[in-house]
Amino acid sequence: MKILVSDPIHPDGIKMLRDAGFEVIEQPDISYDELKEKIKEFEVLIVRSRTKVTREIIESAEKLTLIARAGVGLDNIDVKAAQEKNIAVINAPEAPTYSVAELVIGLMIAALRGIPRGDMALKEGKWIKKELLGRELNGKTLGIVGFGRIGQEVAKRALAFNMKVLAYDVIGELAKKAEELGVEFVGTTKEALYKLLKESDIITLHVPLLPSTYHMIGRDEISLMKNGAVIINTSRGGIIDEEALYEALKEGKIAAAALDVFENEPPTSVSLKLAQLPNVVATPHIGASTEEAQRKAATIIAQKIIDHFSSKQ
Repeated sequence: MKILVSDPIHPDGIKMLRDAGFEVIEQPDISYDELKEKIKEFEVLIVRSRTKVTREIIESAEKLTLIARAGVGLDNIDVKAAQEKNIAVINAPEAPTYSVAELVIGLMIAALRGIPRGDMALKEGKWIKKELLGRELNGKTLGIVGFGRIGQEVAKRALAFNMKVLAYDVIGELAKKAEELGVEFVGTTKEALYKLLKESDIITLHVPLLPSTYHMIGRDEISLMKNGAVIINTSRGGIIDEEALYEALKEGKIAAAALDVFENEPPTSVSLKLAQLPNVVATPHIGASTEEAQRKAATIIAQKIIDHFSSKQ
């Protein structure tokens, strides 16, 4: 059985698949048009975020039975088109949990203390100490929008900084987990989300990009936030209305933002304009970019592929 790997994944995952008897072809720089032709030969396709598995790609596939995403989201895969052709879609959402949670804390501190500005200025020979009056995490209220694996790990780390933590999620069963951690679960409704936005000093987003979450943080939501609030986004760029956030940052309604994701990646237009603001800490979608997370993503997805076909024998 042939597997095409169209994005780079950790070699440990490749080894697992080859040891299990699969023929694995790695083409991490394959173009869209090349993929459209090449996919005809393969039963399995492994991607990360670069490869766009569109309806056109799926309809070009003749033998494909499984699409595997070595990572969290599925927004680069046309899941509906895959289902119509009885092609299974799997991913590894558990892989980058610790890496993303740690990045959130790093971005939070960087935004509140102006670390990137200080670093850049000093390298340019400027001493801007008086411009960098920051704020502590201690005693602040952190609002976590989306209380899944990553949200929960962020909460654990925030509690260690003596922060008060509020959590919102559409899954009501997560209230029990919140209680166990010492987190206040505000609820599952829009009114609950609004309560979190009003009461939080810092807001961090951990929801998938779906039609229901696209631009879930827009002008109305930003208007509810505290003056001087800080927004962290390591989920997907489309969760925030970037034009609305840009205006709020320019006006000072939002004191700072730390963004690892953008609606356009690499950033162009509004996304780029937003990333260039002095009160924005911007990173190029590196949430899962650690040695540990990449190894986990590759080995978890490899094991899921092996299990998928073992169960059919």
